[in-house]
Amino acid sequence: MKMKHNRFQKRLITQLSLWLVLLLTFTGCAESTVTPQDNTYTIEQPATIPYELLEASETAASEPESGQPQENASDTQESQQVTSATDASTGEGTSAFSLREIPAYSGTPYTEVNGNKPYFTEADLTTQSFETYSELDSLGRCGVAYANVGQDLMPTEPRGEIGAVKPTGWHLVKYDNVDGKYLYNRCHLIAYMLAAENANPQNLITGTRYLNVQGMLPFETKVCDYVKNTGNHVLYRVTPIFDGDNLLADGVLMEAYSVEDAGEGIQFCVFAYNVQPGIGIDYATGDNWAEDSGTYQSTEASVEVETPAPQPETDTDTTVQTTPESSVPQESQGITYVLNTNTMKFHYPTCSSVDQMKEKNKEIYTGSREDVINMGYVPCKRCNP
Repeated sequence: MKMKHNRFQKRLITQLSLWLVLLLTFTGCAESTVTPQDNTYTIEQPATIPYELLEASETAASEPESGQPQENASDTQESQQVTSATDASTGEGTSAFSLREIPAYSGTPYTEVNGNKPYFTEADLTTQSFETYSELDSLGRCGVAYANVGQDLMPTEPRGEIGAVKPTGWHLVKYDNVDGKYLYNRCHLIAYMLAAENANPQNLITGTRYLNVQGMLPFETKVCDYVKNTGNHVLYRVTPIFDGDNLLADGVLMEAYSVEDAGEGIQFCVFAYNVQPGIGIDYATGDNWAEDSGTYQSTEASVEVETPAPQPETDTDTTVQTTPESSVPQESQGITYVLNTNTMKFHYPTCSSVDQMKEKNKEIYTGSREDVINMGYVPCKRCNP
């Protein structure tokens, strides 16, 4: 009996040991690390910051080691499927946007993303106005700007100065082939006309004039007009997309969805390119050059001292009206302009176009020419301010 008992104990100990080894083996196998796709932004709902940058640098992407099987392409694509506002009832809370899926710029200021349907879910929809801005990252770059735009968020007074803010990649440079001369604008992620944000560093990025006026302004104006005319709300999100550690964004992802009418009035999802036709740009630093000359414009100092060429004398029946030098205030003192809020043009107070302007469209602004341009206005071709 004693020998049988000893054999039973040994057999039990052996079996327990085997089970312990198997348990440790399976536990170790379960500890795997999933490396996300580079340049992929995850959209999580709901969150204070709806997008989370998983891995921004394409250069930092880890290549699979030799001999290791690569991830199945169809599995990757399936894992990155997005949920739009129109099919949010699925309840899936994570969506992904990849910069690598955006086609190269080919002459159009923006391209549709996700079938032009925003990545919002049903849980995001609300009729309560709000606005949130991401903290600047370790490089000082902006993140997601997110709002539910209503009439109560819109400005009730003229916009203030924003010139003190220097977003990452900022250079003060001029080119004759750029509308308004200045290559870079301080671009609001959420436009001043929508949320009345002035010099908020978390809401201003370095964007080309082309991005500001051709890429973003048409969509901002569309949202603004809709909210003013209907009193409804528009869920609105703008995400600057940076490649790796670049200081200049490749562009911005713009999403909007009108809440009360379930997207009937406003619905879009586009990527607007941060480019300027005819100008080459180094997105790592913001340095730039005229593509036909290859000459760099890389420092503020070299451009700030630039003196504008004198305007030629013209006849009164031409489209350009010269203003006497004594009547033009010095830039350092701030210049008074008259803004036409309807045509989005700005004028000298002495311009004949001001007399023809409707009072409801007239706004007086004192500040720098650059700030007026950054507000989305273009100079009048008659007085050429």
